[in-house]
Amino acid sequence: METLLLPFSPRFIVLTICAVVTALLIAIGIADRKIFDILLVPILIFAALTLLGVRDLLQKSHAVLRNYPISAHIRFLLEEIRPEMRQYFFESEKDGMPFSRDTRAVVYQRAKMELDKRPFGTQEDVYREGYEWMHHSVSPKAHAREKFRVAIGGPDCAKPYSASVFNISAMSFGALSPNAVRALNAGAKKGGFAHDTGEGGVSPYHREMGGDIIWEIGSGYFGCRHRDGTFDPEAFARVAGEDQIKMVELKISQGAKPGHGGVLPAAKVSEEISKIRGVAMGEDCISPASHRAFSTPVGMMQFIAEMRRLSGGKPAGFKLCIGHPWEFLAICKAMMETGIYPDFIVVDGNEGGTGAAPLEFMDHLGMPMREGVNFVHNALVGINARDRIKIGASGKIATAFDMARAMAIGADWCNSARGFMFSLGCIQSLSCHTDRCPTGVATQDPTRARALYVPLKIDRVQNYHHATLHSLTELIAAAGLEHPQQLRPIHFSQRTSTTQVQSFAQLYPALRPGELLEGTEDPRFRDGWRMARSETFQPAL
Repeated sequence: METLLLPFSPRFIVLTICAVVTALLIAIGIADRKIFDILLVPILIFAALTLLGVRDLLQKSHAVLRNYPISAHIRFLLEEIRPEMRQYFFESEKDGMPFSRDTRAVVYQRAKMELDKRPFGTQEDVYREGYEWMHHSVSPKAHAREKFRVAIGGPDCAKPYSASVFNISAMSFGALSPNAVRALNAGAKKGGFAHDTGEGGVSPYHREMGGDIIWEIGSGYFGCRHRDGTFDPEAFARVAGEDQIKMVELKISQGAKPGHGGVLPAAKVSEEISKIRGVAMGEDCISPASHRAFSTPVGMMQFIAEMRRLSGGKPAGFKLCIGHPWEFLAICKAMMETGIYPDFIVVDGNEGGTGAAPLEFMDHLGMPMREGVNFVHNALVGINARDRIKIGASGKIATAFDMARAMAIGADWCNSARGFMFSLGCIQSLSCHTDRCPTGVATQDPTRARALYVPLKIDRVQNYHHATLHSLTELIAAAGLEHPQQLRPIHFSQRTSTTQVQSFAQLYPALRPGELLEGTEDPRFRDGWRMARSETFQPAL
């Protein structure tokens, strides 16, 4: 009896109704031929729904469809639009990840040179654990007129580069559309700041606009590789010698997916990408997890020295997300042993962005940017090398406060990727990995990329950079300082509980100059320094 009543149960009633209505409409149409044409469209609709329900019953991939034919599709539809519903109707100003609505809004406003002020007081809970603030001075300074810049290039660098303290972080052509690359690079040229290529090579869209370029070389050596994927020094020298290339950067790891290689399937390797990256058509484009050009800290330093030589003496450095502490300390020992020092180090954090990464890598692998920057800063102080190596910070930086905080704990300049994506019109739809970016920023679909109107976006990129530095100028002056290089941990505090506050100087204690060489007892460095060896990345246990 229960089986006979099953078609009339709530689970199957929609399918039953569609089938009955289809049969009834067909019967009426046959009985009265005059109205058959009128009924044809409803018959087709209900017949299609009936066939869909039968398919749902027979398929084996989705249990919910087998139990709720037709009606379960509403669940999938709601699930599909859930992010948009949450973003447009339910998010508060401080909600939304990775970036809150408030942060996104201020970037949009600054990019459009609209009013970016807020009324009525902060929406932050200033008594929650983790709340941070910057100290102001009772004797604020006048706003600095200079455009804050930093000179990058140590004693071995023949062509030092004067960089803005705020630059575009690494994003490859391929991840970004041609129009996005054009707008970013032209905006960088107009605003006098630098554009990091990412590891996808220097594309015609970078060259077309003439903005300053930081050329990033990853483990795939795209744009400077032999046919077998090994490093090609002649090809590297040919590109690195171009006037537009201001610095060369070796990518060791990326914050959002450290230790993870990548594969661009052969089907996606277009003729254009093949030419730019130097990979063959019809073959997977592989970016290995580790480098083949070196395998030891000493080898890494020698490779960086070769990059500097081949580029004609331009600043050469590397980017990494800090993992095992002894590995970076082994690099420090290799610097001292070889006498080869990079001109700069960019520290990425595990909060950094990416087009696509495994959840476990993105959420739980790698050191966060602030701890990473402070670790690198202290390590260089501890070996008396901090004065010759500049540090860049990259990881969820979008506002002047983000910059000031990073610079207070050790960074000389900051890079932003997603901040500049917002300035192009990115709406954080979280569809970068689908090639269906709704704003034409992160896609290779030409019909989608055309939506990004380059002349307008050039101005917005430059505006965002200008307004953010203006805000940094105001913060620095309010703190009684004249330049962000004067920022120190004592200028910031964090609430560690509802009743306790600690300064960044307490949270991020400093090493003395040369302390690692003397033998430190700081637990953050003591064991790692003992385990570090310049001839291998493996620890001495």
